[in-house]
Amino acid sequence: MIRFSIHDLPLPGPKIIERKPIGDERGFLCRIFCEVELAELGWRKPVSQINQTFTEKSGTVRGLHFQYPPHSEMKLVNCLRGSIWDVVVDIRSYSPNFLKWCAVELSAKNNRALFIPEGFAHGFQTLSDKCELLYLHSSPHVPDAEGALNPVDPSLGINWPLHISAISIRDSAHTMLRDYEFKGI
Repeated sequence: MIRFSIHDLPLPGPKIIERKPIGDERGFLCRIFCEVELAELGWRKPVSQINQTFTEKSGTVRGLHFQYPPHSEMKLVNCLRGSIWDVVVDIRSYSPNFLKWCAVELSAKNNRALFIPEGFAHGFQTLSDKCELLYLHSSPHVPDAEGALNPVDPSLGINWPLHISAISIRDSAHTMLRDYEFKGI
């Protein structure tokens, strides 16, 4: 049986999932999602959306994105090509870890995925060129429910490992924490 290894992160909630490829001279098989195993982490909703991203250039930052309730979502982030530094920020106003963050490296080589529960913002920086990610979402994207933190906000104190080579105009324009209103997360 193919099983995941699940590991804690410094913030309660998000988890590292180590996939265990089974291979031979032809290649490999690797489980991306297992309803039974991920239910142990709290994933009890259907996969509503699967997205693929491709980022050309090392040092690119994307995020920090989330959706407001009732459209909050869980994510399972997999790196299929290249490597990224994946960041989660606790945005649950009732949490003792409110606005704390942690990060983990995901790569095609280390076979790790990141489980992100509801109530966390998510973003990443590419550590190599030509990064390709596969996201599984528990809720569909709802534009009116979008929320985001500014990834370079000094109040968050995220130490991106590389010089930021690219960031979208939209992501760099997100509100700084001093002006932010969390709408009931």
